Amino acid sequence: MNLIDVIGKFARMSPHDPAFVEVRPVTGAREEISWAGFDERTSRLARGLIDRGAAKGRKVFLLGKNSLNWLEAYFAILKTGAWAVPLNFRFTDNDLRYCAKIAEPSIFIFDGEYGSRIAALRGELPTVGAYLCIGGSAAEGVETLEDVVRASHPSVNVRLEDEDECALYFTSGTTGMAKPVLLQHKALMCTAFTEANNNGFVCSDSFLMMPPLYHLAIGHLLGAMTAGACTVLLTEQINPRNIVETISRERISVVFLLVPWAADLIEAFDGTTLRMEDYDFARWRYIFMGAQPIPPSLVQRIKRYFPAMRYDTTYGLSESSGPGVIHLGVENERKIGAIGKPGLMWDARLVDDEGRDVPRGEIGEVIVRGAGMMKEYYKNPELTASAIRDGWLHTGDLGRADEEGCIYLVDRKKDLVISGGENVYPVEVEEVIRRYAGVHDVAVIGTPDDRLGEIVTVVIQAKSGEVLHEEDIKRFCEEQLPRYKRPRRIIFGEVPRNPAGKIEKPKLRELYRPG
Repeated sequence: MNLIDVIGKFARMSPHDPAFVEVRPVTGAREEISWAGFDERTSRLARGLIDRGAAKGRKVFLLGKNSLNWLEAYFAILKTGAWAVPLNFRFTDNDLRYCAKIAEPSIFIFDGEYGSRIAALRGELPTVGAYLCIGGSAAEGVETLEDVVRASHPSVNVRLEDEDECALYFTSGTTGMAKPVLLQHKALMCTAFTEANNNGFVCSDSFLMMPPLYHLAIGHLLGAMTAGACTVLLTEQINPRNIVETISRERISVVFLLVPWAADLIEAFDGTTLRMEDYDFARWRYIFMGAQPIPPSLVQRIKRYFPAMRYDTTYGLSESSGPGVIHLGVENERKIGAIGKPGLMWDARLVDDEGRDVPRGEIGEVIVRGAGMMKEYYKNPELTASAIRDGWLHTGDLGRADEEGCIYLVDRKKDLVISGGENVYPVEVEEVIRRYAGVHDVAVIGTPDDRLGEIVTVVIQAKSGEVLHEEDIKRFCEEQLPRYKRPRRIIFGEVPRNPAGKIEKPKLRELYRPG
């Protein structure tokens, strides 16, 4: 069974039930599509793509912001047997050239707002034979997605096998150049089944999806889809008011939150910008978070406003087809701060640099194995071999397990700060400083030092309207942290995060490099 089978199943069983909803708060627009409607439109578009050269092994670029049309394009590509290649809409022209050189796409689907950029690049994309525009008016040599859908017959008979490649994702690139992760149908289905199981999705759920679809956070949506639930896309201005208004109006039952969104939401309630009594939260039963270590203090603040809310933490990476590889479980809220235990169809270990299991309580690299593992880094056998060893995917994340086998993330291996011979894990320092009143966000990095090798440097973003002082932060750290973990350099400024919510530490290290 694959994702296309899932769509067909609900198109037969629940043809008139809503499959997806798109909400645009700025304009007040709302668009809904049923399972039967989604199945037909994706089949028509798939037929049109096949007529324009899409086939097994060929690649189709997809550049755009979250929308129903984006989803239609994604699943239409899968129906053709071609590889969907979702692109970060924040990519520069050089990034697009880099991705095109590796992927060699045959078709390029893009949002209308990028039309002029794509037109300027066309001479540098020799493998692309057809261009399709989502929305807007088509330029010369470009067709609109809607015209292709209308003109095509909903007849697609491509046989899809579990082992067939189906998607090429370029990682977010927080540790360097984006890496091309090649996935098979079985990997995406593993994510869908795992997320449906981990989150307890049922067909009556309404799931609020806000992360960018080009990222493998789309796995959350796949989990909801596999259960026949309705997914609501909030596609503009993700802020506390728009989040709670969408939850209230759409009667949302399940929400995935990134740390910045959760922090902004709680601050809005704390500051009375939003009032609980103004919104209908009757169906909202469940929150889950991921994409980075989750501050326990933040979850505790959420629970003060929503004491009956069920909570879970999810962990995954692009190379594992997204989320759900490890999760906390709603039954383990007493262990908030942990990422939990391996999910359905997954196994995990903590190992040292020689690949040996470390004892409980000691720090090791998290390695995982399961049906959702990538096939490879496309066209890069050396990098693939360094990531997948003896059937285990090395994540680059450091963690420790407690006496019950519950895993706690410590930090990224590459983010470890070694100061005067002592290992300092930024996440631990960040969690302490985050508890200081007036701190909105915080990032800890290592910066070079002649004497100590590296020193602990903290970048602090204050809450709106708050003024923080270096001496006060230092006194707080003296009370809360051992000497070797205390920041020796304190910077007040913005903490940059990528669309997946992860702190962009390479950017900070470059920005605040001494000299």
